[in-house]
Amino acid sequence: MRPIMARLRISYGQKLFLLAALPLILAVSAIAVLVAVQSRALADREIRSLEAQLLAAKKAELRNYVTQARNGFYFIYGSAPPDDEEAKQRVMQILAAMIYGDEGFFFVYDYDGTNLVSPRQTDLINRNWIDLTDSEGTPVVQRYIDTARAGAGYIEHLWPKPSTGEEARMISYVTSFPSWQWAVGTGVFIDDVVASVAAARAEVQARVQRTFLYIGVITLAALLLVFLSGIGLNIRERRLADAKLKELTQRVFDAQEEERGRVARELHDGISQILVGVKYALDVARRRVKAGDARADATLEKGADNLGLAIQEVRRISRDLRPGVLDDLGLGPALKTLTEDFRARTDIEVRFDTVVFRNRLDQDAKIALYRIAQEALTNIERHSGATQVSIDVRGHIRGATLRIADNGRGLPQSGAEAVHEGIGLRNMQERMDQLGGTLRILSTRQGTVIEAQVPLNHMLPPEDRPHPNADKARA
Repeated sequence: MRPIMARLRISYGQKLFLLAALPLILAVSAIAVLVAVQSRALADREIRSLEAQLLAAKKAELRNYVTQARNGFYFIYGSAPPDDEEAKQRVMQILAAMIYGDEGFFFVYDYDGTNLVSPRQTDLINRNWIDLTDSEGTPVVQRYIDTARAGAGYIEHLWPKPSTGEEARMISYVTSFPSWQWAVGTGVFIDDVVASVAAARAEVQARVQRTFLYIGVITLAALLLVFLSGIGLNIRERRLADAKLKELTQRVFDAQEEERGRVARELHDGISQILVGVKYALDVARRRVKAGDARADATLEKGADNLGLAIQEVRRISRDLRPGVLDDLGLGPALKTLTEDFRARTDIEVRFDTVVFRNRLDQDAKIALYRIAQEALTNIERHSGATQVSIDVRGHIRGATLRIADNGRGLPQSGAEAVHEGIGLRNMQERMDQLGGTLRILSTRQGTVIEAQVPLNHMLPPEDRPHPNADKARA
């Protein structure tokens, strides 16, 4: 299971690509569906409108045929009595002769359902078709008669084409000769209408498919652009990251070399000279002891004093490298010791204030704030010319804040001092960036204020304290 999950694990660049591509794909898909639905709805309305117009034209044509036929023999029908068989025969002959086009003809049924006229399908004549239905179950002749009894109207049904004998969609217009009880009408096949509607639907389908194709091509081009942009951005960011990593590595090396140089100077200028003095005192004492000189005890005492100074110097250097009080007692006591040493070394007045934290800072935050205070005091000693310094550290609902203020001449704008302090301030900023905190610096000719704030997630809950009785001593 784990190897499968490891294979499915995607890289940061792939996550960025998915983050950019998925919304695009979803948006394009939604647009495509919306376009397809709207296109189909619009096309259906257009097709229905086209079909209605074509059918209306067919119906108007049929009605015109029937009206013309009726006008042609109305002079016979209008003056003939209901039982005038001769007049009926003359009208049937006229209607039988009125064929038009390839399939058009007139038909006549009496109200009982017997066919009287069917010039293109003569096998229907003189037979009763009242029960005739088409393949869809429509009682065609019965509908003719019902429509004629009602006056006139249109009927849509299936009817065998005279030319092929196969059923096709047909619209008939039927009117009545009420005195003779005839249903007279004609019909027209609407194959062309059906074909036109089918062609229109096929065109709509092809148009929708082309739309999807265009959207797909555009989406593919957009995804390709996003992919290429992501590759370009990834390459650029990687180059920048490599450059920053090289710069950071070089700065780490520089910091290490600087710290080694400082320790070397401390050892050479302090401990080395003291130990040389101790060695010289021991040599003098050894010669005086051999000579029985009474001053040997004083020389040994002076050497012991110098050895004590060397021990103190070693402790001071060790405390500067890693103050033990920071690990043992916490940030507050460590900063207090740092300020006392600073006051004793520089004669600069330092005021230190703190409050008891409800929660204890974690190790990373303690080290970062301590190093910031150490760097700030070093800059104050070397460059500010200040006579007063105040240090305040306290916890609050947003985390913990270290505030260092002096009454010096402010940060230099150029020169070697600016370069040195710039490196120190940059180190402070990087320490805060690693913790997700903030560093604010306000510098004027009346002094400088440095404020470092650590977020709340670097405050340990009370139950994580290793020494509950030492709360007042810890910051």
